[in-house]
Amino acid sequence: MAERENRRGRGRNREEETPEFADRLVAINRVSKTTKGGKNFGFAALVVVGDQKGRVGFGKGKAKEVPEAIRKATEQAKRQMIRVPLKEGRTLHHDIEGRHGAGKIIMRTAPVGTGIIAGGPMRAVFEMLGVQDVVAKSTGSQNPYNMIRATIDGLKKESSPRQVAQRRGKKVADILSKPDAAPAAAEAEAAEA
Repeated sequence: MAERENRRGRGRNREEETPEFADRLVAINRVSKTTKGGKNFGFAALVVVGDQKGRVGFGKGKAKEVPEAIRKATEQAKRQMIRVPLKEGRTLHHDIEGRHGAGKIIMRTAPVGTGIIAGGPMRAVFEMLGVQDVVAKSTGSQNPYNMIRATIDGLKKESSPRQVAQRRGKKVADILSKPDAAPAAAEAEAAEA
């Protein structure tokens, strides 16, 4: 009896370890297979999971029942999570294009207060990622699977100034452009002439 309670307790702890992940059901598809005995129905679920602090993943699951398909998809999404650097924790560092098959996505950074301007499946990815300001457009396939894969592909290409500086062996200050320095230099040259 004590062993059973311990086993149950451990299962509960495992579930309580990862409540920081939020999940969003993007699409559910009912599939039927006609057999000699009639029609067999199955369900396919597409789920996006994220911690809303820069980590996101997606998964798909198939089962005879909807809750089981969603559970399988959620587990797969948690295994396939990627980390994306965010600028000020609210937007992307630079504009990106993502592709998967016929799915093409364009994502652009946005100023504070813009919000998430994106279509259904992309919106789910950005909300689970924790992005608050972004403008995105899907110019290819409208299939939710391809749209999410293209979005994830683009987000994998995202790099922060710190990563670029580390790759080039420079300091972050050298990488970031100084917008005030160029006009000041031009004014100084004009004053000398």
